[in-house]
Amino acid sequence: MKTFILLLCCFYYTANLANTIQVGKNEKISTIRSALELAKDHDTILIQSGHYAEGNLIIRKKITIKGINLPVIDGENKYEVISIKADSVVVDGLKVVNSGTSSLEDFAGIKLYNSRNVTIQNNVLIQTFFGIYSQYGRNCIIRNNTLTAFKKEEQQSGNGIHCWKSDSMQIVGNSITGHRDGIYFEFVTNSVIWRNQSQRNLRYGLHFMFSNSDTYVGNTFKHNGAGVSVMYSHHVKMFNNHFEENWGDAAYGILLKEISDSHIEGNYFIKNTSGIYMEGASRVTVIKNSFRNNGWALKIQASCMDNEVHKNNFLGNTFDVGTNGSLVLNNFNGNYWDKYEGYDLNKDNVGDVPYRPVSMYSMIVERNPPAMILFRSFMTTLLDKTEKVLPSLTPENLIDAKPLIKPMNL
Repeated sequence: MKTFILLLCCFYYTANLANTIQVGKNEKISTIRSALELAKDHDTILIQSGHYAEGNLIIRKKITIKGINLPVIDGENKYEVISIKADSVVVDGLKVVNSGTSSLEDFAGIKLYNSRNVTIQNNVLIQTFFGIYSQYGRNCIIRNNTLTAFKKEEQQSGNGIHCWKSDSMQIVGNSITGHRDGIYFEFVTNSVIWRNQSQRNLRYGLHFMFSNSDTYVGNTFKHNGAGVSVMYSHHVKMFNNHFEENWGDAAYGILLKEISDSHIEGNYFIKNTSGIYMEGASRVTVIKNSFRNNGWALKIQASCMDNEVHKNNFLGNTFDVGTNGSLVLNNFNGNYWDKYEGYDLNKDNVGDVPYRPVSMYSMIVERNPPAMILFRSFMTTLLDKTEKVLPSLTPENLIDAKPLIKPMNL
């Protein structure tokens, strides 16, 4: 009880010491830089609506900066706009524009340097090189921000939300458009990406590198250059995301490269060149997802093993499954395939004969891509029908032993 009373007194004392500093052209303090110099830990700086071009603003104190009616903080295409070099900082309600661009330095609209417990929320960032950048961040929240860039080349644009060597990050409810990668994680652990909209970015909507034990849930990745890439990571969970209309020669909903012990459930893959492309993936569970109107629903290379593909719906895809090998060490079971032509005599909603999701024509296209010109021809239909009767090219052990007769309600 004494400890509780002591903590309460400390909180009350700190709260009474905190000040609110008003910044604006009609206020005593007209520049943000002056306010930062005057502020002490736990103070709040309120920035009135207006235009502020003050070079690189560096925050070295535990303060809250809040904008009223989105004041514009302008980097004039020269500087990193806001640099945070303290813990427990809040940046809320600013419009950050025109950061500098460099091939040597990662200029950002808002950048965290080795900071903990920072919250960046409700901001608008326009035409910044990197948008929000966390370097050695810990337990930080990046929430409800809108980030937009307009560069046409990857070399001219950084990532929207970029986290490097960070831990326990929360990336929630942001909208990212026009950057190189919408969200980028490298060496990031124990973090959550939730309810973000990442669309029309030049390369990936989301890019993972060497980032373990992370979760992304309820995001939409649409019209990006190549969708989402999860590489060299393990224990990644992917739930209830939408991967839509990521088209191109090397585009996909998700690329899984050298990933292991992960879980993909409840996602929607709609109108992608490939829904999921797996290379060097192992012990990944793909369950209760919907693959609809993709070029390839699932491309699983011969380097993949011990993956489980269960209870998914495959609807309207050009090819359900593609592979480049004859020996497949993965398990398909209990999926719905709209191309299945088997029967169900005992009416248990499970087909009485196995389904082979790899067609002969898809194997031919895998080895000779120009053969795609014959798609929907009578010859390819005849080849596929013949292959079902006398399998020769397709992997003998890539079968779904219990295909469903009706699609599941996902």
